[in-house]
This record gives sequence, structure tokens and C-alpha cells, in this order.
Amino acid sequence: MIGPGAHHFQAVNIHMLFESSFLSVYFVLLGVLSIYGLHRYYMAYLYYRNKGNVPSPKGEFKELPTVTIQLPMYNEQYVAERLIEAVVAIRYPKDKLEIQVLDDSTDETCVVAQRVVERFRSLGYDIRYIHRTNRQGYKAGALEEGLRQAKGDFIAVFDADFVPSPDFLERTIHFFTDANIGMVQVRWEHLNRTFSWLTRAQAVLLDGHFMMESCARHRSGRFFNFNGTAGIWRRVAIQEAGGWQHDTLTEDLDLSYRAQLAGWNFIFLADTTSPAEIPVEMNSFKSQQHRWAKGSIQTAKKLLPEILRSDLPRKVKMEAFFHLTNNFAYLFMVLLCLLMPVSLVVRANYQSLWFLDLPVFLLATVSIGFFYAAAQKEVGISGIDRLKYLPLVLSVGIGMCINNAKAVLEALFGIESGFTRTPKYNVVSRNNEWKAKRNYHRRVDWLPWLELTLGVWFSLAVVYAAITGGWLAVPFLMLFQFGFLYVSLLSLFQTRLAGRQPAPTGVSPSSN
Repeated sequence: MIGPGAHHFQAVNIHMLFESSFLSVYFVLLGVLSIYGLHRYYMAYLYYRNKGNVPSPKGEFKELPTVTIQLPMYNEQYVAERLIEAVVAIRYPKDKLEIQVLDDSTDETCVVAQRVVERFRSLGYDIRYIHRTNRQGYKAGALEEGLRQAKGDFIAVFDADFVPSPDFLERTIHFFTDANIGMVQVRWEHLNRTFSWLTRAQAVLLDGHFMMESCARHRSGRFFNFNGTAGIWRRVAIQEAGGWQHDTLTEDLDLSYRAQLAGWNFIFLADTTSPAEIPVEMNSFKSQQHRWAKGSIQTAKKLLPEILRSDLPRKVKMEAFFHLTNNFAYLFMVLLCLLMPVSLVVRANYQSLWFLDLPVFLLATVSIGFFYAAAQKEVGISGIDRLKYLPLVLSVGIGMCINNAKAVLEALFGIESGFTRTPKYNVVSRNNEWKAKRNYHRRVDWLPWLELTLGVWFSLAVVYAAITGGWLAVPFLMLFQFGFLYVSLLSLFQTRLAGRQPAPTGVSPSSN
């Protein structure tokens, strides 16, 4: 016969087993995120160690080669003219420069782009308007179609949100005097960095990718990637790598790794910039991030096994692994978000565990702040401006984890989705208006409601931590609270605005 004492003892054991199992899972998640956090420290270390390895051309072309500039666009009526005018202004001999406007649009962009093309053709520029009647392969398909018709031995690409500088080719073309160079990428700059909190956060995130990651990878002899725009390729490198392929949503990342696996070297120019417009609307930003996250995992599935089996140096393989799998961290982040508030209750009986949080916090969180603060310093942001937006950047990154984790799961399970464009509104200052302009971003979505639920979840956690005296946890929890509330509420508000706008109308070009 089992007495009440035995039942109590058994219940205590089950309770302790649950707590220990819960904490084990919790700290495993923190440990994995800490590894990726440690990698950010390593990127910063590589950057500063190789900061002086600034690339320079081996020589100069005695006779400039023919260059084709490709401008892929889809429903870009607000920025098409700005882009074409900027590209025409690039300094290069007219007889050596071809411009292709690769327009897959179904709206007024067709009329706008054709009108601008005809204007410059009448002035003697070699510029062509190429319109496809289908979007097969999306951007990759348009680039491949243009490549088949291109005259140039070198192919530059600019997306519709970019405004390339007149000296772009002067600063890049001579690197190809080295026959081993397959691609030259320049750093993105931001036309509307100061437009809103959202654009400021995006600018910091992009600066970290370009200034720290791409620069560190290139100058330390690791692989880095063409970013889909603001770069120039040797045509043969594209062809030898297998051309533009559309089995991933990041055709640029895919081609970059295939070309470098084939032996081509890339150049990253940190001191040469190409300005671009950052998405001003949360749902557009989320669509862009979803595409990048899903595409990187698709590329990892496609190419990482080949990379790891190759005879590449170990340092190249390891960096390729972290680069291509980095978005897996969002899956662990979502799990952590679900467990973190519960951990406040469970850990009340394990006060000593608070000391374990410090090294994990330094690796998983402070590393991100240090990484982006360093990037801001390197791009020329001075003083307090380098630091005051870091909490916002951390919160936005956290708030995006559900959106990006969904993208990772879709890639892992082979769930197909189309190439979703990022709307551009020609918004470069606070005086510009975008809300009244017709848009094409997604409408109703369940993700903001889940993000809002997590925002409420962390609000309760903040209250609980304050009541129970866990003040050290409150600032950390508030990063999560603000991140989910900001991302979800802005998504819902702007989706409502989008619902009030007229749907885009289809417009066909008059000729190809």
C-alpha cells in the first residue's frame, strides 16, 4: 500500500524532472544562439584584422570593354524613370554601353519605362525595352532572357530601387583586368535612412551585412555573395557557373556560390557605394526578409553538401556553413520566445542559474549590439548616433523571428512560393508621401496576430518579473515585448491602409 508521503515524494520527483528537463532545453536553445552570436564577434575580428587589405585593380584596360547594364523591374511605376535616368548618366563611352530594361510589369510601369527608353534612344543611347509576357523564373528568368540578347562581355545589374552613381563603372570595370575576377560588388547606401524608425533599423542591419560581413569575408579569403544588384559580372563567369537559375528565391546567392565553387574570385568594394531606397512599409520589409531567409536555406540545401565535400580550405567551408545556415537561428529564437517567460517561474527555485545567463547574454545579445555599433562606426556614423538606435535594431530583429522562421520552415519542407517583389514608392525624405500611392504588398495575413500574441505574452512576463523582483530580466524582456508589439501593430495598421487603396490595373506595352 502506497501512503500519501510516497505520492508526495513521487509528485516532487516529477516536478523536479520537469523543471530540469525544461531548463535543459532552455539552455540548449540559448547555447545554439550563443554560437551564432559568437560568430558575429568572429566576423568583427576578421574585419579589423584584415581592414588594411583594401583591393585595387591590377591594371587598367587600354581599350574599355563592352558593358551591358540590366535593369530588372516588375510593377515599379514610381521609380522606373529615376533608375533609367541614373543609369544613362553613368560615365562610359556610348558605343561601349548597352542598357536593357527588363520589364515584367503588368501595370503603368510599362508605359513609364517605354516612354523613358524611347526618349534616350532618340538621343543616341543603346537602350532597349524588353518585356516578357510571362514571369517564368521571376527575376532570374528576366536576367537570363536579357543575357541571351546582351552584347556586353560584362553584365551590371541594378534593381529598381537603386540610383547608381555616375562613376560606378569607372570604379569597378578595371578590376576585371585580372582574368580570375568574376564579379565586383559595391556597398549599398540608403537614400531614406532617416525616414522613420523602421528605415533606420533596416539601414543599421544592412550596414552590418555589407560593412562587416561582406568586407570581412572578402578580405579574409572566404566566399561572399553578389547581392542581386549594384554589382558587375564577367559574362563568362555567369555562364560557366551554370547561368541564372530559379530553383531558389535568392538567385544571386545561388549563382555566387556556384561561381566561386567553379574557381572565380570576387571583389567587394566597401568604399564604393550605390544608393538605394529602403522599404518604408513593414509588410514590404517582411516580404523582403521572408524571401531572403527562405532563399538562403534553399541555397544551403542545394549547395552546402557540395561545398562541404569539396577540397576548399576549411576556413571557407566553415564560413559558408555559418553564412548559409544563419537563418536557422530564427527557429531557435521562436522556441526561446515561447519558453522564456515560463523560465522566469521555473528558475525561481534555481537562483544560481542567473549566473549562467550572463555569458549567454554576452554571446547571444551583446554580440549583436557590438557588431552593429562597429558597423555604424565604419560607415561614418558618429557619436551617440551609433548607439541610440541599437535597442530598436535588436527589437525589430526579434520581432521578425516568426516571419523569418516561417520562411525557414517553408524552405526545409519544400513549400513553394512565388517571388514577391518589394514595393518602392520613390520615398527619400520625410516630406515624401507613400500612403496614398497604389501598392502591391500582401494584404491579410495571420502572422501579425501571432506576433501580437507574443507581444502580450512578453508584456505579462515583464509584469511578472517586476512583481517578483526580477528587475535584471526586465530590460531584456522589454526588447522582446517592444519588438513583437512594434512589428505586429505596424503590420496591422499598414495592412488596413493598404486595403483602402485601389488595386493595380493591368497595362500592356505597345511593343517589345
